[in-house]
Amino acid sequence: MRGRSHRRSGTFVALLAPLVLLVAGCGVWPGAGARAGDDGLRIMVPNTPGGGYDTAARTVARVLQETGAAEGVEVFNLPGAGGTVGLQRLVDERGNGRLALQMGLGVLGASHAVGARVTGTQTTPLARLVEEAEAVVVRADSPYRTIGDLVSAWRARPGTLRVGGGSSLGGPDHLLPVELAGAVGIDARKVRYVAYGGGGGELLPALLDGSVDFATSGFSEFVDQIEAGQLRVLAVTSDRPVAALPGVPTLKASGIDLVFDNWRGIVAPPGIGAADRDRWITALTAVHSSPQWRAELARHGWTDAFLTGDAFGAYLARQDKAVSALLAHLRLT
Repeated sequence: MRGRSHRRSGTFVALLAPLVLLVAGCGVWPGAGARAGDDGLRIMVPNTPGGGYDTAARTVARVLQETGAAEGVEVFNLPGAGGTVGLQRLVDERGNGRLALQMGLGVLGASHAVGARVTGTQTTPLARLVEEAEAVVVRADSPYRTIGDLVSAWRARPGTLRVGGGSSLGGPDHLLPVELAGAVGIDARKVRYVAYGGGGGELLPALLDGSVDFATSGFSEFVDQIEAGQLRVLAVTSDRPVAALPGVPTLKASGIDLVFDNWRGIVAPPGIGAADRDRWITALTAVHSSPQWRAELARHGWTDAFLTGDAFGAYLARQDKAVSALLAHLRLT
């Protein structure tokens, strides 16, 4: 999470069988892999196929192959408990320099919300890759025509408006309305958040049938419904307008002093060797520098947020501390 205002507010957020994608190509990773001609690298996705982490991991794997930075990269899914099943697996694989985890703000938040035995700070940070704006969304016939309309109604009836999101408690879709409530003078503990664990797939019907009054989520989850006129975006949470949503204001432009960005990055198990850490970072830097990656940023509406090694580690520690403090304030830890 990067929730901030002009004040740079620091607040803050049984195992399934793996589904595998094999990506082959010409790699430069030294050493023998699991199979001949294979670097033996694996990226674990801590949620189900089709979600944001899954899309990011498979995109990274494909570009690693296309750029020749690594070959034979395997992507597999290990969902559960908001991503903390995968996080625990990663930490348990101490010293395994061929394994990485695609993660982000949601995993950090979930580790505190569910009382997991591990946190993101126990990993080896490799690279923060992207940020993505969240959006405040209502159905087309909602009485809330603007973000101001919604905020006015919310202030008048705090605790009664229901907000839906595709992430579990502690995830970005939960942390955004909490931060938004605080920014507009509503007690954050009165936010009535309803989690739909299947992401946009389960959240969308709840929004359309009126089970929730509004939703907070990555706008990419609803592109088709927005274009079809079924949903209306009241505001985006980025610092600047989103090109894919012409005419939609930012929260800042609407007079709300808040910028909030979800982010995604890759970490490795604790205790890996310096050589393996450097190889991962070198490979991910090659991905970041490639025209293929720039094309993927544009295609998915991601904002480049590349940060590696110790700098990413310091960022991860700050995020973890902020999310933990916010959830403690909400009495969720």
